[in-house]
Amino acid sequence: MYAPERQQEILRLAREDGRVDVLSLAEEFQVTAETVRRDLKALDRAGLVRRVHGGAIPAGRLDFEPDLAERESTAADEKDRIAHAALAELPHDGSVILDAGSTVARLAAALPLDCGLTVVTHGLPVAARLADHPGIDLHLVGGRVRHRTRAAVDAWALRAYSEIRADVLFLGTNGFSAESGLTTPDLAEAAVKRALVGAARRVVLLADSAKHGQEHFARFGSLADVDLLITDSGLSPSDVAAVEAAGTEVLSV
Repeated sequence: MYAPERQQEILRLAREDGRVDVLSLAEEFQVTAETVRRDLKALDRAGLVRRVHGGAIPAGRLDFEPDLAERESTAADEKDRIAHAALAELPHDGSVILDAGSTVARLAAALPLDCGLTVVTHGLPVAARLADHPGIDLHLVGGRVRHRTRAAVDAWALRAYSEIRADVLFLGTNGFSAESGLTTPDLAEAAVKRALVGAARRVVLLADSAKHGQEHFARFGSLADVDLLITDSGLSPSDVAAVEAAGTEVLSV
């Protein structure tokens, strides 16, 4: 396969999957990783993709934000494993903040009936899962609700989180890396996530490995803000080492 044909196929895969990585492309096309990097560099120069750590995303992807239904169905098995591993991080009879997000919502659904916790959330799907839980003292933070994420944002939400100090925050993100930190497409969502980090004594990030290296428009923190990352086994040893070097413990499940 000639380089232009290979690059066209790489572009198709990037647009279909939302991201391509160097090692997978090298294996698929039976070429070296360096050859793939040259292909991605050419596509980047043409304005067709944007290079990110370990691969590339389609041009314009920095502002792309999948809706709730799409996020619920993406990496479902990995998110279930992450959510169940996160149960071990729950405080005993303490308080937690649950961020809006599909993986955190799976954690909410997995909370055992015999647990007793104070839970604060601005995510409507998270609150809906916990509204009838017999052991949960649920506090729903208000604000303007973003239709795409079903999360409350803006001044009301920011004010509420400035008034609390929880034991543990279970945080979600659209992208993370040692270089770019924690990012999400929307500035209002980023502001609330930044407030969450400041409202908890311990921060546990729940993120599947596909989000590693993704960069979005709004940055809301660095990995130094995160005590523990729970992710799936798709994160390579070198990526784990980079995250841990930034000050974050990593649990791969």
